[in-house]
Amino acid sequence: MSKAANRLLQSLVAATCVALGVSSHAADMTRDNGSLVGDNQNSQTAGPNGPALLQDSQLIEKLQRFDRERIPERVVHARGTGAFGEFVPTTDISDLTKAEVFTPGTKTPVFVRFSTVMGYRGSPEQARDPRGFAIKFYTAQGNWDLVGINWPIFFIRDAIKFPDFVHANKPSAVTGVQDPNLAFDFFAHTPEATNMLTHLYTDEGMPDSYRHMDGFGVHAFKLVNAQGQVHYVKFHFRSEQGVHGIRPQNIPGSIGADWNLMTNDLYGALKAGNDPKWDLYVQVLTPEDLGKFDFDALDDTKIWTGVPERKIGTLTLNRVPDNYFETTEESAFAPSRMVPGIEPSEDRMLQGRLFSYADTQMYRLGANFNDLPINRPRVPVVNNNQDGAMNSGDRKGEVNYEPSTLGEIPQDPRYKYVQTPLAGTTQQAAIHKTLNFRQAGEYYRTLSEQEKEDLVTALSSDLSRVTNDTNKYTMLSYFFKADTDYGARLAKATHADLSRVRSLADKLAEN
Repeated sequence: MSKAANRLLQSLVAATCVALGVSSHAADMTRDNGSLVGDNQNSQTAGPNGPALLQDSQLIEKLQRFDRERIPERVVHARGTGAFGEFVPTTDISDLTKAEVFTPGTKTPVFVRFSTVMGYRGSPEQARDPRGFAIKFYTAQGNWDLVGINWPIFFIRDAIKFPDFVHANKPSAVTGVQDPNLAFDFFAHTPEATNMLTHLYTDEGMPDSYRHMDGFGVHAFKLVNAQGQVHYVKFHFRSEQGVHGIRPQNIPGSIGADWNLMTNDLYGALKAGNDPKWDLYVQVLTPEDLGKFDFDALDDTKIWTGVPERKIGTLTLNRVPDNYFETTEESAFAPSRMVPGIEPSEDRMLQGRLFSYADTQMYRLGANFNDLPINRPRVPVVNNNQDGAMNSGDRKGEVNYEPSTLGEIPQDPRYKYVQTPLAGTTQQAAIHKTLNFRQAGEYYRTLSEQEKEDLVTALSSDLSRVTNDTNKYTMLSYFFKADTDYGARLAKATHADLSRVRSLADKLAEN
């Protein structure tokens, strides 16, 4: 085709597109304002040998956008993998909650983000680390974020300790390398972490796949039914694929073979049509039940022993995201994002997370992070929040306040928070029933002989690197207090004086 004929054809196409109200250059390169790019390989210059020109908007915009491709990395959970799916309830629990996500016959779209906790973006996915298991439910009542991990418990019970916990377990502020001396210096002064550490150093502390691990909400939450009745619950997503971990002797080969093992495994399964599933179970307590334990039932370092689980639904992942950054990286989870029928408990760790998670997302993504497609609710958002960077909302009118006689936004009193009885005075004090060690021992005694050996092998490897003698023996006394066989094996593996360990353990109070 001649150049003249080609120009004529382009003119006809352009005219047709204008008449139809569509773009004639959908497949052609454009700048961010939609204008066509004529040359993306050569800058404008002042003559053949002169400097580049500031008026070259493609050059300037291209460099500006490149310079800003990185947003602040998550402080924790930076290394993540996301997938889309759906949640289907299987049991009517209207006796527990008015949340419509649990209404039989509904299907709720979800986005799930798995992650490691302490590693940076690009770090190996195989690490001795809890795994994030965060779920965004796009419900008919708004978004509900359940932000959990692959264990039912956590290291600390008060959010005021969280920055210190992370600092001690992140790379050293001097060397940039993680150091067990720093981690166990913190844990030696945090006896409530004994239970979580015991779980973490088992084979399941190194999952071989995101598909082969369970997910937990960790904290107690309140479910509120249509009559205003309250129940406390814990959420457990049980993997239909089973739970599998990597034994200590197999870890070096696993990491060396594939730093991206868990992402490749999940996406490989999804692309092959092998959609992973998790069944959702809940444990349920009445408010009166909370005081019946010899530990604090709202302490997130504890499991609700003896409380049966009830299956209420199934989560299925079925699609790999089309764009990593726009989904996995820009997704923003916050436990404060709840829907009517689901409310927070008084768990001290959860109470801090309610603020901190949403706040860190505002820092990373801006005040309007909920406007991003991956975070946007599937229902209209109507409120008086306005402006801020990257605001793409559609609020109209002058009345951006209340009360007002000119036009207020209607509110339904049925959706007020439930009333919770309070007693006592303001305080700054630890909980009374700490019971720091017993559940760690109970868990240890459920392990097979091989699992016990692997736990001791993995944990002693890090404890042997602790050069502070006081911290080392303090940690050994915690594990000995949990179970004498457990502590004795660790003492032998770390070449410690067992009589000194036993003496320190004898001084520890269980409560």
